[in-house]
Amino acid sequence: MATTAADGNLKPYLRKNGVKREHIGKNGYHNHKEKNGQGTDVASRCHKYEPFEQAPMYVAVLTYLGFGIVTLFGYLRDFLRAVGLEKCNIAQEREKQKDFVPLYQDFENFYTRNLYMRVRDNWNRPICSLPGPVFDLMERVSDDYNWTFRFTGKTIHNVINMGSYNYLGFAENNADFLKTVADKVRQYGVGVCSTRQEIGNLSIHEELEQLVANFLGVESAMTYGMGFATNSMNIPALVGRGCLILSDELNHTSLILGARLSGATIRVFKHNNMQSLEKMLKEAVCSGQPRTHRPWKKILIVVEGIYSMEGSVVLLPEVIALKKKYKAYLYLDEAHSIGAVGQTGRGVTELFNVNPADVDVMMGTFTKSFGASGGYIAGKKELVDYLRTHSHSAVYATAMSPPATEQIIRAMKCIMGKDGSTEGLRRIRQLAENTKYFRSRLKEMGFIIYGNNDSPVVPVLLYMPAKVVAFAREMLARKIGVVVVGFPATPITEARARFCVSAAHTRDMLNQVLDCMNEVGDLLCLKFSRQKYSPQPDLCDETDFELDS
Repeated sequence: MATTAADGNLKPYLRKNGVKREHIGKNGYHNHKEKNGQGTDVASRCHKYEPFEQAPMYVAVLTYLGFGIVTLFGYLRDFLRAVGLEKCNIAQEREKQKDFVPLYQDFENFYTRNLYMRVRDNWNRPICSLPGPVFDLMERVSDDYNWTFRFTGKTIHNVINMGSYNYLGFAENNADFLKTVADKVRQYGVGVCSTRQEIGNLSIHEELEQLVANFLGVESAMTYGMGFATNSMNIPALVGRGCLILSDELNHTSLILGARLSGATIRVFKHNNMQSLEKMLKEAVCSGQPRTHRPWKKILIVVEGIYSMEGSVVLLPEVIALKKKYKAYLYLDEAHSIGAVGQTGRGVTELFNVNPADVDVMMGTFTKSFGASGGYIAGKKELVDYLRTHSHSAVYATAMSPPATEQIIRAMKCIMGKDGSTEGLRRIRQLAENTKYFRSRLKEMGFIIYGNNDSPVVPVLLYMPAKVVAFAREMLARKIGVVVVGFPATPITEARARFCVSAAHTRDMLNQVLDCMNEVGDLLCLKFSRQKYSPQPDLCDETDFELDS
């Protein structure tokens, strides 16, 4: 029987684990509880698997019908372009290249010119102010059905920002708060123009890395200038041919790209489904590599803390239990969870009260909760030292900008209380309060929303393509800036608006957004939920009355 190897640069934690298969139910719900044990029993009791409510059947039928009608009209317009009755504005091969292999994929071109262009005004909107809780938009119009835009010279002022990942409100321009950042600009300039391995290593880079390690409770950390590259360039340094990556089906593009660049075998398990993950782990351990059946060099489980399109939270205690049981490694992407969840903002490890040492590779970004740019990898010192010499984003990428580095240090010290104030803790608690209030009100109104109650990412399901467009335009008309997402970024029947709650949002702002949501929801018939929601918490947990076999 093949087993996973314990060699490589990631040391597995080989403690035995008593997770029983009968304790892992459908959809990844873990209902086993220790009555008096320490660890994650309380956290698991509070953070169950969050089921996604399904819309009525007629909504799915109308959604497919809507896409079908738009597609038929697309073919009609393509015919009109072919006979010269309509001008085609999209990029295409020149006539003398007609015998070449097409440079642009046909379906993507068809989708862009016939579907996306009709609603393009809802994306890439230029702002002209600080992207705080409110911002200013530059007004633009199109004279050729969204192929091109022109600015009118007018500005839409004080639009409530419900789309930025400014979870703790650190994307701010308070001169008192940013004084140290301004000082670092005067001292170091705005860019290093070199890699850290050459002449781009500054003392503040090392200070930040030590601060990140202390914040996360791990041995060491390394920072990078780009969050996307933190995933896409470091995963290939950790695994390669002969290794296996088990990836959640809803992982972000940066994780997918990093997995593909690594050359490792990739297998995808169902989102937050522990049965699916365990089945793949068991098969990998028992069968080994295809054809040769040799043991996999490494098995790496890749998950996110908060999934940015669903708002769901990883079932971390269950994943760690399976990782230990089958002697695999765990790569945790906390881009959306670090700073945003947990009593002191330390992410999902704190939310579930698990030991950070149980996570082999902790990844996160500074682009969201910290109001800056870049990312980090944290964990054992041996892991970080290995990445310093083998990661392409460490060897070839320019070092992090000094003002961005200082901004992260400032924000992290504020969260940790090292600035002598309780402002960071206040913001974390305010974010949690805003999140629960916003989610509960939307449920009361009858919207179908996805995700965990602790997640500041709040997807509101819209489903039909025409309603997605109408929703974004109606909300902007009421000075609410929202992000709408549809196919191919989501499943074809699950288009949505994604709200991002911030600690900088006041209760009046949230109430204004909710009032507009209620009005637009009635106008466009978007309240599809059939569940009756009560704002009162459950007085008891029905599973407490189950008899332990």
